[in-house]
Amino acid sequence: MANKSLDFTYSATEEPHIQRTKDIINKYPEIKKLMGRHPATFIYALAIVIFQIGMAYLLRDQAWWLVLIAAYCVGAFANHGLFVLIHEFTHNMVFKGKVANLLGGIMCDLPNAFPSSAAFRKYHLKHHAFQGHYDIDADLASKWEAKLIGSNFIGKSFWLLLFPVFQAVRPPRLKEIQFQSAWIWVNLLTVIAFDIALFMIAGPMAIVYLVASFFFSVGLHPLGARWIQEHFLVAPPQETYSYYGPLNKLAFNVGYHNEHHDFSYVPWVNLPKIRAIAPEYYNNLVYHTSWTKLWLKFIFDKELSLFSRVLRSDKGGLKVSAENESDFFKGMKEKESMAVS
Repeated sequence: MANKSLDFTYSATEEPHIQRTKDIINKYPEIKKLMGRHPATFIYALAIVIFQIGMAYLLRDQAWWLVLIAAYCVGAFANHGLFVLIHEFTHNMVFKGKVANLLGGIMCDLPNAFPSSAAFRKYHLKHHAFQGHYDIDADLASKWEAKLIGSNFIGKSFWLLLFPVFQAVRPPRLKEIQFQSAWIWVNLLTVIAFDIALFMIAGPMAIVYLVASFFFSVGLHPLGARWIQEHFLVAPPQETYSYYGPLNKLAFNVGYHNEHHDFSYVPWVNLPKIRAIAPEYYNNLVYHTSWTKLWLKFIFDKELSLFSRVLRSDKGGLKVSAENESDFFKGMKEKESMAVS
């Protein structure tokens, strides 16, 4: 049963992914062949960026209500796909160089109307290394945030509607991570310049479409269940959950979240192959098959709240000794360190 208290669930155990990754690699060493870059991801990203800009331009003279419908029914799926591809650039799984991946992420940000790629890169890689550590893991809601929202459907609907806003105000809590960087400013100025140019060329409805697509793609929309699916405790003590439903086809397999945490340098196109190779490690875990069903459950189930998450004080259980860790774990830590520098 989900945590009913006005606090998180605390765990003294290691985060679940390090040991499972070791076990799977020991049993199926061929799985390492799935790791590596997938440069064709850039083509998908560029196509969606062009599509969204084109949609914004085509809707420039339409009524606001039609623009919102288009954003909910079409734009949300496109922007959500871009968020997933930003995630691929974040893990350096598209290009070899860090700069090229940073620029690819910023390109994906253009139809989002708000800069997020550089900041996501900085915080998301820490989430992998320190899952459940309150002072480092930006994926966790702040305590004041969870208390404010509560467990009623009005509060949770409000939280989903303004999900990007709540995400944006978490960095001050994460004192071990420095927010400011040159890339944060490059991202900010690039997106602002794009927004101004689009406004001058296509007018306000084009911006409304992109802004609405951005908010719907991560919030008060069945796609918003993705954030609930990943780590909310619907079946404790299990901390991480995958989604194996049909929307993975439009979401670049982002539902394969246990697989991604276990093998964070396997590109999206290969994530289903992990489960196919090692089904006994994933089919016995609780997983979701419908984002829509989970979305409604989160909103209306009073036993689920922002406190339905696991916290730990051991910095995510990252306690692998240098003399015992495999080359894969050395590489993972090196890449994480490089990417957030």
